[in-house]
Amino acid sequence: MNQTNLPNTLEELEQTIAERYNDLSKRLQQVARYLTDHPRDVAFDTVASIATKANVTPSTLIRFANALGYQGFSEMQRLFRSKLIDNAPSYSERIRMASQEYGQSDNPSPFQLLQEFTTSNVIALDHLKHEMEEENLNKALDILENARSTHIVGVRRAFVVASYFAYALRHIEHHAYLVDGIGGMFKEQAQSIDAQDAVIAISFTPYAQETLDVAQIAMKKGSPLIVITDSPLSPLALQASVSLVVKEAQVRSFRSLTSSLCLAQTLSIGLAYRLQANNKLDGSKHIAAPDGA
Repeated sequence: MNQTNLPNTLEELEQTIAERYNDLSKRLQQVARYLTDHPRDVAFDTVASIATKANVTPSTLIRFANALGYQGFSEMQRLFRSKLIDNAPSYSERIRMASQEYGQSDNPSPFQLLQEFTTSNVIALDHLKHEMEEENLNKALDILENARSTHIVGVRRAFVVASYFAYALRHIEHHAYLVDGIGGMFKEQAQSIDAQDAVIAISFTPYAQETLDVAQIAMKKGSPLIVITDSPLSPLALQASVSLVVKEAQVRSFRSLTSSLCLAQTLSIGLAYRLQANNKLDGSKHIAAPDGA
């Protein structure tokens, strides 16, 4: 990459990393994931510390910077510092501070667990509110509004979000189908997708192969793909029409779904209001919580 074409902001750097991710070696992809997921640590840690946390050698960090056209790692690191040096504590730092506040007792009381989970989820929701780009939300709503029907896939932990999405979209009379893979038939169910449909794929690390398979089929059929995932470098995000990245709270190795469900509600209700504004939905009848919800 020519020096004159180097990214000048952290946002431009992240976009460049995403665009070139598949062309990098596995070791450099490992660096890319760490830099993307831990921007504040990259801004303030030493090269040696970053290398240790990313489980690579310092020379690998330098090779990564060189691969993007920088003369050294410190030149690239300045972008992280200029973006974050004056910012409030990062999401990960706030989570660490909350954990320190409540401690990590081996035998916590139910009330202590409630405090830990609620505090961590408040932090995660605040992060979602400030980090989610309005443009991406609007892109997702454009896709849903123009789709003949929507197919939703998410397995294991993500199944909760996927099933809620199908429920909420059906409530506003949008044709929604949950790809649940009953009998192991994920690929067979996905064959009913066509280019006039939309697909919502939800997956978090470790990314489910079943979800990736459905996403691949959707792409081959020309269907727009909305992805909800935990990293802009996840295999789903790299092939999405629009990617919505969510950082969930994690307490005692248990990861929450609060932010993902909040996003699902936002898109479902947002679509209802979009359809009503375009005279495609009777708002007085449909934009209300269902009985027993």
